[in-house]
Amino acid sequence: MDYLQCFSQCSEVDMSKLLRSEEMTLAQIFLSQEASYNCIRELGELGAVQFSDLNEGVNAFSRNYVSEIRRAEEMERRLRFFASEIEREKLPIPADYNVPAAPNPKDLIDLEATLEQLEGETRQINANQEALLRNFYELKELKHVLNSASVFFQVGAAIQQEGLKERLTPKFDEEAGGNMSRHLSFLCGVINRSKIPVFERVLWRASRGKALLRHMEIEEALKDPATEEEIPKSTFIVYFQGEQLKMRVKKICEGLGATTYPCKEDWEERRQTEAEVDKRLEELTSILNETKNHRFRMLNTVVSSINSWIIQVRKVKAIWYTMNKFKKTETGLLHAEGWCPKIQLNEVDRALKRGAQAAGSEVAPILNTVTTRRTPPTYHRTNTLTKGYQAVIDAYGVASYQEINPAIFTVITFPFLFGIMFGDIGHGLIMFLAGLYLVLKEGYFTKRLKSYEEIFSMMFHGRYIIMMNGMFAVYAGFLYNDIFSLSLNIFGFSWTPTNFTHYEKNSSHYINPEAMYGMDPYPKGYEYKGNPYFFGIDPFWNLAENKLTFINSYKMKLAVILGLIQMTFGLILSFKNFQFKGKTVDIYCTFVPQMIFLQSLIGYLCFMIFFKWFTCGPRTTQPSLLICLINMFLQFGSPIEEHMQLYSNQMYIQSALVVIAVICVPWMLGAKPLIEHMYPRIQHASYAPIPQSYEQFDNDGEEEGEEEEHHSMVDVIVHQGIETIEFTLGCISNTASYLRLWALSLAHAELSEVLWSMVMQGGLGMDINPYVNPIAIVLTFSFWAVATVAILIVMEGLSAFLHALRLHWVEFQNKFYKGEGHLFAPFSFERVLNGQDEE
Repeated sequence: MDYLQCFSQCSEVDMSKLLRSEEMTLAQIFLSQEASYNCIRELGELGAVQFSDLNEGVNAFSRNYVSEIRRAEEMERRLRFFASEIEREKLPIPADYNVPAAPNPKDLIDLEATLEQLEGETRQINANQEALLRNFYELKELKHVLNSASVFFQVGAAIQQEGLKERLTPKFDEEAGGNMSRHLSFLCGVINRSKIPVFERVLWRASRGKALLRHMEIEEALKDPATEEEIPKSTFIVYFQGEQLKMRVKKICEGLGATTYPCKEDWEERRQTEAEVDKRLEELTSILNETKNHRFRMLNTVVSSINSWIIQVRKVKAIWYTMNKFKKTETGLLHAEGWCPKIQLNEVDRALKRGAQAAGSEVAPILNTVTTRRTPPTYHRTNTLTKGYQAVIDAYGVASYQEINPAIFTVITFPFLFGIMFGDIGHGLIMFLAGLYLVLKEGYFTKRLKSYEEIFSMMFHGRYIIMMNGMFAVYAGFLYNDIFSLSLNIFGFSWTPTNFTHYEKNSSHYINPEAMYGMDPYPKGYEYKGNPYFFGIDPFWNLAENKLTFINSYKMKLAVILGLIQMTFGLILSFKNFQFKGKTVDIYCTFVPQMIFLQSLIGYLCFMIFFKWFTCGPRTTQPSLLICLINMFLQFGSPIEEHMQLYSNQMYIQSALVVIAVICVPWMLGAKPLIEHMYPRIQHASYAPIPQSYEQFDNDGEEEGEEEEHHSMVDVIVHQGIETIEFTLGCISNTASYLRLWALSLAHAELSEVLWSMVMQGGLGMDINPYVNPIAIVLTFSFWAVATVAILIVMEGLSAFLHALRLHWVEFQNKFYKGEGHLFAPFSFERVLNGQDEE
């Protein structure tokens, strides 16, 4: 496992490498034009350099490698054409999990020629096939017209017998051309079935009722030669008289997309024509089959290589796109600049030499490091375990360069806080097994990830988060002694309810399940044995009347203690940031008063929690800790009432803490602006954007970079005032925010208990008859299992995830984390293929 390797190597790595981003350096690269393609190809495989665009002011169409990019885009167009043809034929594309290397220039020319040749052949075959299909379906339509002609001519004979011909042929008709002949003309053809009503109305109006239409549906589905979509059609015949009316009918047919076919009135001539049509259809069917087989064989050759070609073309396009960022020097070399991790400079140099050697270039590539005042990008090395947690931190804001990275602590604190809110052995175990399955099948799903839906891809990327959340939820479930709202008696009860009248003293000595007991540990040895339950909460509390009171008090106090620990740790990390950047003023004027203020209030509250736990018994005074904290301010210096007294001299200690906390406010507000006003050099050091401990970012750099921002006295006062107000108010609000640990844990436990008692317990208690009972139990368990997974695991799990996310983003990270950096985005083929680099 990658994460086990990561943990095993932690002892051999400097801790600062884990806490902070990689040390970056700005590199200058000079390449000969003949070796540039191969060198960039090697760097793309390495993925260690983020190139800067040295041609920002140059139009995209005026850059050096526009023609090469167009060639790559033309190859992409051809590959999209092949993909559409393969999809049209419904050919399965075999999964190819091997990622080919970018082709060298010679192979690229061969690939381009191959694609051009295959496209030309495919289009020629498509054109021939379409022409053959058009001819084929036209003959089909002619055959249906000939078959329908007998019926149509029988109708025509009936028309003449019934005297309808007189209505169609007046003595003198100017529209018919003045022809006095009584012979009827006709026109046969095929038309789209949906256009028959329109055809009939237009024909009637154009001929003023002097044309007669008859039509018949074609049962066989005919297809469009271009799209091969089925189109329902009908044959028709139009009776009319005169040449002018004939021209009108033809124009109407053309306008409505109807196709007309010649048809003889003589039956023998129609039979001969039909025989010729059948013979031509047989010939066309044979030719079409051969054409389809040839097209199928050619597409099969494309199918086996299309995935490899797509990857190669995308890599080629990325190379030319990257080379468009380079600038040509007067000597004909290509000049490139980019950020690179300092630890990988040697790898970059070796990659450049491999590329030059592969190109046979006599000019060796040149790699130089440059001093600059520009802020480097932030690059954190991750593995499969830490990648998900790093994404959670980056979603809040990318760490500033060399700032402490919270992700290394979030790996533990995030699932721990999640487990506190989601604590249940059963629910946590289901979540853990789901995450473990995704982890164990990691290789299988990684290869097929693009074929899955987005929601599954998101879950897969967070597989380690799901697994560890479930693992800590199981741990918290043992602390709460809670499994599907039930308790486990692993180590034996520490309570013996011998003094209760409703205790069933029978031979079984079982506890009455309907009885509720008031748990009172006094006197020792009577109901309470004196030895607490070995791990977690005693299962006997599940039967106690004051169970909810006890659990609520326990979880609320636990939430406050955990909140203080995490906020204090956040302040310690801010101290490490100040120390690393050499900001001594911030240490004494920000960190120290903030730490004192926090411990004077919330630290003292946690002290009272522990003091009350260790000293106050069940028969002693139980003062309210919240009231004690409020009275520290509202009754400052006043004597403390006896029932609110925890220890001797409490008034003096609380008054001293209030005075210290109040002193810390002007200390945080005014000390730093005053010192920086008196000593301007301290202000310069305090706001230096780049640590001076690295020689490549010293102030002697000749390259133009970002100028340091000057902060006036007013700016510093306003900034410090905002931070002071935010921190002082945040001490109370952030502590109260940690009570969500108690609230969500309570809601989860109560909802689980309701679901068990109202669904599962009721179903198991059914007693209808021996035949119905098993069915009722199965149905009840199925409903309970589905509701448990859907509500208690998925919905409650998502809620706990979001609340744990908020505790880290707001309550923890705002103590030390600025998040004002920008991510290191190197030129990498892996990023290009994953869609992370959009060109």
